[in-house]
Amino acid sequence: MSLLIKNIKSLVGISEPGIRCLKGNAMADLNAINHAWLICKNGLISDFGKHDGTETEKLGALKGETIDASGKMVLPSWCDSHTHLVFAGPREGEFVDRIKGLSYEDIARNGGGILNSAKKLNATSEEELFESALQRIMEIISHGTGAVEIKSGYGLSVEGELKMLRVIKRLKEVSPIQIKANFLGAHAMPTEFKENRNGYIKLMTDEMLPAIAQEKLADFIDVFCDRGFYTVEETDRILEAGAKYGLKPKIHANELDYSGGIQVGVKHHALSVDHLEFTGDDEIKCLLASETMPTLLPSTAFFLGLHDPPARKMIDAGLPVALASDYNPGSSPSGRMSFIISLACIRLKMLPAEAIRAATLNSAYAMGLEKECGSITKGKRANFFITSSMPSFAYIPYRYGNDEIEQVIIDGKLI
Repeated sequence: MSLLIKNIKSLVGISEPGIRCLKGNAMADLNAINHAWLICKNGLISDFGKHDGTETEKLGALKGETIDASGKMVLPSWCDSHTHLVFAGPREGEFVDRIKGLSYEDIARNGGGILNSAKKLNATSEEELFESALQRIMEIISHGTGAVEIKSGYGLSVEGELKMLRVIKRLKEVSPIQIKANFLGAHAMPTEFKENRNGYIKLMTDEMLPAIAQEKLADFIDVFCDRGFYTVEETDRILEAGAKYGLKPKIHANELDYSGGIQVGVKHHALSVDHLEFTGDDEIKCLLASETMPTLLPSTAFFLGLHDPPARKMIDAGLPVALASDYNPGSSPSGRMSFIISLACIRLKMLPAEAIRAATLNSAYAMGLEKECGSITKGKRANFFITSSMPSFAYIPYRYGNDEIEQVIIDGKLI
């Protein structure tokens, strides 16, 4: 099966094969072809180029569907490398509590936050969780997302965590897009283990992990290493246990304080460290010496009223940066990546080109999918979207709150 997109105003986000991610100043090079064409065959990007007359024979021999993209742009699908989109219900009551003056930590201490979601999830059937999560998957696809990572962490019990991961496994089987599963049993400390932290960690390492490995339920392991959650020493122990089962680390780090989460993530060769509102010179130096992707979640800082991560300082120092939505019911109840890009430009002072690269190629890297998606590259999956008519790609973040997407193509098929 083949698909031709012709008369593309601008084909955006091109990369040569073998480029894993972009760092520092290189993130501002979005690499585009104006007045372009693109061919997909068997679900992959087969060829592309500029309409200059030399392509006539090649395109004339193509048999398949054709889309005329006159006045429109084609971009690689967003890659959302940090979400919690399997959950049992919203937490709008906590939203109101924050308006009244309670902090995220105040709410957590009062049994809200993650513990609230855990209570709801453990009372919800696997089938209900699957159906609601599948709706969210289709929602983010319509907003341009073509690959996503989903975490557990609202179970906080053997049964609850396995239930979440089984739901994610089912989503992998039916979803049009690629999904990576992340075991985040160390999301919060369950109330019943408040005075026995070692007991819950032992439950994760001795019972949850063997069961997860037996059913092949996770690709990654994660820990919320931050003030009031898990210490560096506890994170060390959990990641070491996960490594025995082949689970690559990804870390919630430095959202609430200088927690040491970045350093412990780098120590364990984490694929990414995420949040990073508290990132200073020592953390940047540590990341520069690593292959760990710093991943920023600007909608979480926006929604919770936290100060923003220092994206400009990180990029200017030569680091790569990825962007993700943190889609979850408590601190970022949206998976709309175009809004994440707007926030990155408006609040983090990232250039539109940098933000788009961060939400595509670099975020694909943060999921270990950079060889398959994240850029317009021959041989990669044909995952991209066609915009509405627009003057330039900077119009995407400029039109905050709007996707400006007319058609979504996943694996060479119109969704």
